[in-house]
This record gives sequence, structure tokens and C-alpha cells, in this order.
Amino acid sequence: MLPSLPDMLSSARVVTLPLRQRFRGIDCREVMLFEGPAGWTEFSPFLEYGDDEASAWLAAAIDFGWQQAPALFRSQIRVNATLPAVAPAAVREILDRFPGCRTVKVKVAEPGQQLADDVARVVAVREYLGPEGRIRLDANGGWNVDEAEHAIHALAPSDLEYVEQPCATVDELADIRKRVKYMGLPIAADESVRKAEDPLEVATAGAADLLVIKAQPLGGIRAALRIVDAARLPVVVSSALETSVGISMGAHLAAAIPELAYDCGLATVSLLASDVTADSLVAEQGLVSVRRVTPDADLLDRYAAETDRVEWWNARLERCLALLES
Repeated sequence: MLPSLPDMLSSARVVTLPLRQRFRGIDCREVMLFEGPAGWTEFSPFLEYGDDEASAWLAAAIDFGWQQAPALFRSQIRVNATLPAVAPAAVREILDRFPGCRTVKVKVAEPGQQLADDVARVVAVREYLGPEGRIRLDANGGWNVDEAEHAIHALAPSDLEYVEQPCATVDELADIRKRVKYMGLPIAADESVRKAEDPLEVATAGAADLLVIKAQPLGGIRAALRIVDAARLPVVVSSALETSVGISMGAHLAAAIPELAYDCGLATVSLLASDVTADSLVAEQGLVSVRRVTPDADLLDRYAAETDRVEWWNARLERCLALLES
């Protein structure tokens, strides 16, 4: 049974949180939070997403707020740092915000930048980490197959762990995976899982070596666990620039997966300039704890969205709930 709209609106709060630097083309993050019987939960599809896509995020929020978490295998999750597409000079300052993280996910293929910018950024990360740290790349589908092959060869000397979503389509992923297989470099799929009509297509097509799994876009912890079980590939649990409430959902998902071979992308609260709790879920010695988060009332008030934005989110919630009900 789905909760009623009045039930959710009775505790709903919309906040606008500033980012430390521009990320994914935005300078602030708007999210809606509400409290269910199991605790606080988050509904935060990006503003440009349509209702069909956003309704999966609402299903996840309801699952986490109205259902108890499944059995957990661990109480802490080892996490990676996330580096936006910044200049090399900014690398150290940003990565210092992720204490103890041995892995860095580096954003590449940023619109308006060149491959040389990516190479310089990745070299700076390797210098920061030393020879033992792990570097993974995330292109967000920004290359075609030929561009991806060229870029991977240019970036490979920095010793890469894997490349995430180098190309946009499943067919392209399958092609680039074949082209670089001799290099022993795994290909990961993100958008081809969370934005696909069939999130298992990339696995059945043999187009990826591992999957990046996010709780909200996939409809919640239980829905994501079904995908993990059916795909039979290693997974990385990641986040979508969420508050600590949303990160808590992702951490519970990661804790419910029996085998985690890779560090997870659940330290992104460090990319926010503010959070909804003073006890944020950030990396400590490279780990994020698996626990529920209750927002601080004063922070909800301090970062409360303007009235017109609250009305926008309330209307979005109503439309997406109607989609789930139908």
C-alpha cells in the first residue's frame, strides 16, 4: 500500500543546498525530504527529469521511509572520492575532503573541455594518490566509440581501475568493451542501467564487466537488489548527489549486497557546501557508516526552498504518486 499524499505532505520539507563547486552543470541541489514510519527518506530526482523517470525515485523514497531495510551484511561501506571536471590545481583541495579514500572517481568528457584536460586531471590524481591508489573514470556517455578508444589509450598510463559509461548506448558499450579487452580494463555501466527500460539489457548483451547501481533511480533497495541478483555481475553502489538522508538509503543498499568487490560512490555529501544534518554521512578513514539519518530542524529551516519551489515539488510529488498508484 502506498502512503497517501496528505500523509507525505504532512512532514515534507524542500531544501536548496549549495555545492562547493559546479557539478553536473548545477550550483545547488534541490531535494524533498519526508518522514515515514521507518524514518526520514529522500525524493530527489534532478529537476530536468520527467515524471515517468522521477516516479521511480519516489518509489525508492517510499520503500525506504515506509519499509524496514532488508538483512544487512556490513555496518560500514568503503567508499571512493569523487572529483568533478576541475583544473589540476584544484585536485588536492577537493580530494582532501575525502579522508582515507583509496579510490577516486574522476569525471571526464566534460562538455567544453578537451581530452588534454582529462589527461592533466587524471595525472594530478595519480600524483596525489601515489602508485597504490585506484583511479576510475566516469564519462557519463560523453564519447562515441572511436573517441572512447582514443581517450582510454591516452588515459591508461595513469593505471585505471575501470571506465564508467564511456559511451551512451548498450551497443556502443559492447563495441568499446571488445576494443579494449586486450588491455584488461573493465567497462562499467551506469546510465545504461538506471535510465534503461530494461536495466538488465546491458548485462545480457555482454556490454559491461560491472554495473553501477543507484537506489533512487532503480525504484528502491529491494528493486535494486533484484537487479543485482539477476545480473550476476559485480556492482558498485553509487549516489546521485544526495543529502545524508539519501546517502543513508544507498548505504543500506550496499550493506544488503553479499559481495562488494569495489569501493562505493557514497561519499558525495562532501561535494555539498551544506547538509541537512550536522552529523553528515561523510567518509571517515575511507568508510561511510550504515545508519539512519534524522535532519536537524534548524538546517531544514536555514536551507528551506522558496515558496514557489516548494509548490513545484509538491505538484511533482502529487503527479508521481498518481503514476505509482496507476
